[in-house]
Amino acid sequence: MKKNSYIIVALVILVFGIWALPKIDQKVRSTNLLKFEKVPEFSFIDQNGNTVSHQDYDQKVYVVEFFFTSCPTICPKMNKNLLKIQSAYYGNPEFGIASISIDPKRDTPEVLKAYAEKNGATLKNWHFLTGNKDKIYEFSNKGFKLYAGENKEAEGGFEHSGLFALIDKEGYIRSRTIKAGDNENPLKFYDGLDPLQVQWLKEDIAKLLKD
Repeated sequence: MKKNSYIIVALVILVFGIWALPKIDQKVRSTNLLKFEKVPEFSFIDQNGNTVSHQDYDQKVYVVEFFFTSCPTICPKMNKNLLKIQSAYYGNPEFGIASISIDPKRDTPEVLKAYAEKNGATLKNWHFLTGNKDKIYEFSNKGFKLYAGENKEAEGGFEHSGLFALIDKEGYIRSRTIKAGDNENPLKFYDGLDPLQVQWLKEDIAKLLKD
């Protein structure tokens, strides 16, 4: 009788293991963020007239966006969502945001500072950056492969992706996979206009801050 009890217990453990292990493995894989290329070195001027480079974000988790202050369409919505990110991690010295203007001719440090104050961007490590236009476009189009450029036919005269990039403490672009039917596809950037993806971004920042 005792021998039969051992056999039953062993079978229960075996069945549970067969059922549970794939789920445990799936949970582990779902919390591991994808790692993409390393962000190139950069150096721009912020809203306070200070030089800010990749070194200022060393060992920090940060979000990058490309925008311009006179944008009449998506930028205000994007920055409203970044304010939610700011609120979630306010006061955390290991977190930052880099908002890089694709209209540096008009977006001087003074203009950027007024914009930041008007929109409630008070996070110490939230830098609104400007600089040489060619370097900014190279940084966006080649460094991140996020399109930014001038277009006289576009509203505001410029085009850009509207996406947020998440960077880890080592300077690598990070993101997650998303389910599409039976497949899991890599999501390299987060849609700055989509509330769900902004929530994903918030969650993934938390994961990287724990590393």
